Amino acid sequence: MALFTTPFGFSSTARDVLDQLDLTGRTMIVTGGASGIGIETVRALAAAGADVTIAARRVEAAEPVAATLRNATGNPVISVRPLDVADLASVRTFVRDWDRPVHALINNAGVMCIPTLERTREGHEMQFATNYLGHFALTLGLHRWLKEAGNARVVSVSSVGSLFGPILWDDIDFRFTGYDPLLAYAQSKTACILMSAGIAARWGGDGITSNALNPGAIATNLQRHTGGLRTPEHLRKTPEQGAATTVLLAASPLLEGLSGRYFDDCNEAVTVTERGTSRLSGVAPYAIDKDNAERLWTRASRMIDERS
Repeated sequence: MALFTTPFGFSSTARDVLDQLDLTGRTMIVTGGASGIGIETVRALAAAGADVTIAARRVEAAEPVAATLRNATGNPVISVRPLDVADLASVRTFVRDWDRPVHALINNAGVMCIPTLERTREGHEMQFATNYLGHFALTLGLHRWLKEAGNARVVSVSSVGSLFGPILWDDIDFRFTGYDPLLAYAQSKTACILMSAGIAARWGGDGITSNALNPGAIATNLQRHTGGLRTPEHLRKTPEQGAATTVLLAASPLLEGLSGRYFDDCNEAVTVTERGTSRLSGVAPYAIDKDNAERLWTRASRMIDERS
């Protein structure tokens, strides 16, 4: 199967991708939309006319961002709702209170390389819970509204970090394995890719498509635990460039009907057989494996049914 390509690439911005598109009448949710590339994702979608909800853990910090974006885009329908994806009770509340079709759900919020082992109230490792499990619960909870929208899209922001490790099937929560920040981050981002593969396999008949992406190396507060971005300057992106692949998957007509793929620099990524030693790129076979996607879906479904 040939890789899917677009006219866009490494240097494209979110504005480039959505140029001339009218998203008026479409409702979109962006988790973590008040920081990092989330801000630029919201900005680009709202500038194209979309009704955008920022789902944020700290509403008091997100509200001023939303106000700035409303003023900058001229779009008054940018709102904020509370959501802590690491807290399944918060996810359930968000889902319970949602009451309209969702044309695009952008699972963007994330944490990276938490230095010491942290767990959620339910006992799950924090990076897996934040980057993947909470978003999985959110996506399942909003299935009704995604289906009702017709041709809805679910976008999962993953990372080149997925190349550093697969799912630790026998010890996802690091109860026996010595905690390693990068390994925990890797499995959480691998899980994000597998979620899109699972949606593609299960929800195509509902008119719902899903793809995952690597936004690239962008200096944001995501690297607060790693001492800042260490990627060479010529391989870095601006936040506007980092949001380009996200909005491509969320709204571009070029991707109509496309599902279960992984994108890098606005184009489908090649499958690699080993991690490179210079510039990291591509997607590992374990991250797009259909059996792995089904296995994770089943496991995560049990995990989110647990009650603290």
